[in-house]
Amino acid sequence: MQSGYTYTLTAREGKDFDPRFKPAFTPKQMLALGVFGGRYLRDCRAEYPADWFVKAKLFPEGQPGHDKKLNYFGVDASQPLFVWQKKGWINPQDPRGWFEWYCRYFMGRRTADDERQIKRWLAIRRHVSQLKKNCRPGDIFCRPRQRQALLHWAYDSRKI
Repeated sequence: MQSGYTYTLTAREGKDFDPRFKPAFTPKQMLALGVFGGRYLRDCRAEYPADWFVKAKLFPEGQPGHDKKLNYFGVDASQPLFVWQKKGWINPQDPRGWFEWYCRYFMGRRTADDERQIKRWLAIRRHVSQLKKNCRPGDIFCRPRQRQALLHWAYDSRKI
């Protein structure tokens, strides 16, 4: 999906984040750990630094679908894009959703959508509380779907 969308970088790469937004992982780290079944960013690598993809766990480009085995916790934890679109979670500037927004934010793009996306990121913390309530400390395979979902949002559930 090459959209022809262009944007201006107004912040330093990986710096100048909103003080409420403190992701545990960079996009490069997330891709290396295994997120979204390897589906994300396969067709737009030129937009991002090449080193993001050196250790990225990506499903082969040109093939439909994804592979849950590429996810860090080995489980599916995503809804299809059409569900995100139906719920109004997709902004046209980032048609792949939150992770695309985060990648561009990390690169230094700032837009009016940042506030909405950061609020969505903050709301995901509820899953951290559920892990603390229902899992023994250090049991990183307790509730793997929730943990994978947290990883998709740049939270590190391995420390819970």
